[in-house]
Amino acid sequence: MNGMLERWPGWSVLPDLFGWAETGFPTAHGAPVLHGIRVEEHFKDGTYVLRAELPGIDPAKDVEITVADGVLTVRAERTEESREKHRTEFRYGTFARSVRLPVGAKGDEATAQYKDGVLTITVPVPEEKAATRTIPVRTG
Repeated sequence: MNGMLERWPGWSVLPDLFGWAETGFPTAHGAPVLHGIRVEEHFKDGTYVLRAELPGIDPAKDVEITVADGVLTVRAERTEESREKHRTEFRYGTFARSVRLPVGAKGDEATAQYKDGVLTITVPVPEEKAATRTIPVRTG
């Protein structure tokens, strides 16, 4: 394989394609790159629970959680410390994720807690029994 790489004189200046897969493709005109947030979700005791990985974030000043039209959105920002680095694989900038809440979720009663780099949001979802209606079929 080394012989193949030696035949590509510009190999060392090619972009890091695997890095793009992790961070997203670069945007035009130097616009900031928006990173995704890894989440997991489940139901527990009449609540919808969303857990989001946000290590190294100060939740008091760097996290914004909104609910609008049945969509929960989490936005966070991690700023890069200004110091000389030899190497970094940390991601800096704006992170965001939106998820549709379950039908009947009470977004205005949502609560959030941050612990050990994980943001946990709970939203009450009252258990409603769907009314079943039989619809007669007319003929002719």
